[in-house]
Amino acid sequence: MTHAIITLTTDFGLRDPYVAEMKAVILGVCPNATIVDVSHEIEKFNVRMGAFILASAAPYFPKGTIHVAVVDPGVGTKRRPILIHTEQSFYIGPDNGVLALAAKKQGIKRIYEISNSELMLPKISHTFHGRDVFAPAAAHLARGIPPADFGPQIHDIVMPEFTKVVKRSDALVGEVLYIDGFGNIITNFAEEDFEELDVKEVAEVRLNNVDLRLKLCKAYAEAELQKPLAIIGSHNFLEISINQGNAAKTFKAKIGDKIVLRRVK
Repeated sequence: MTHAIITLTTDFGLRDPYVAEMKAVILGVCPNATIVDVSHEIEKFNVRMGAFILASAAPYFPKGTIHVAVVDPGVGTKRRPILIHTEQSFYIGPDNGVLALAAKKQGIKRIYEISNSELMLPKISHTFHGRDVFAPAAAHLARGIPPADFGPQIHDIVMPEFTKVVKRSDALVGEVLYIDGFGNIITNFAEEDFEELDVKEVAEVRLNNVDLRLKLCKAYAEAELQKPLAIIGSHNFLEISINQGNAAKTFKAKIGDKIVLRRVK
């Protein structure tokens, strides 16, 4: 894996030296690594946003890619540093849910707690595990160190509410996962959840105590201009949108709002 791809997703921004420090550590251990920035503009401490951005980008990277995500408001506490091996990729970061959405979608094979100090920097800061723990772990993995060498295997990870959909006989209960720059309301209903409900031409949605009957479209322009619609978006989540409008503003939606999708009778 000496030519492995390592991606970085953080809330560090680009003003400070933090991203460069992580890259320097990676290249110091594995000079041939290819480092790809997914995003460093995750809203500060917003684990949900980091999880969505990572889960959206990760499927398009080659098999064996190592994804490092650091949105870590609990840095320095007892939250675990983990390495997840999936059917497609490896994920490294804090066990706070930021890795969960992407790893879950790819099929988790094994999970390890990162505890081997020989695969970290010699001095571990209480406030910068991205540089001192996660970056060197990714680089050593890229060099071919087996995942089992990083620490003991564990059998569970934190699965926040935004990764969960409650399935009823006639409905799905979830929440608003993300709102993009166009104002599209992206739910946590994956395409396969949606298909189980056998929705055909109309989606019946309850959002903020308002009931909506939305045309199920394959393209935004299938709805009339400024009219709402439902669509499976490019990341395979159900979206509530308005053709050339802003659904989030129109429906006063915000991230975390409860949303119910009902089977149309």
